[in-house]
Amino acid sequence: MTHTDVPHEGWRKEYLGMKIVSKSQKDLLENGPKSLSQSWILQAMYNDWKTMKGYKDPAPTDCQSSLKEWEKSVKKYQTRGTN
Repeated sequence: MTHTDVPHEGWRKEYLGMKIVSKSQKDLLENGPKSLSQSWILQAMYNDWKTMKGYKDPAPTDCQSSLKEWEKSVKKYQTRGTN
């Protein structure tokens, strides 16, 4: 199951029934975040919910390259024999 298949609607209410949460967490789940730090807490709860439900995000693609590969790609643009 991919990230786009996760049923996002209703996760907050479901999470309230799955865990014992503090008063401030309950307020966040019911009313949403009012600051950046509150959004981080809400995201942590969302990630916890996904873990409990068994959802997994897809692995990120490998975008690494080596200096050797970069030098090889640059060589085709360099002109030889210019002084």
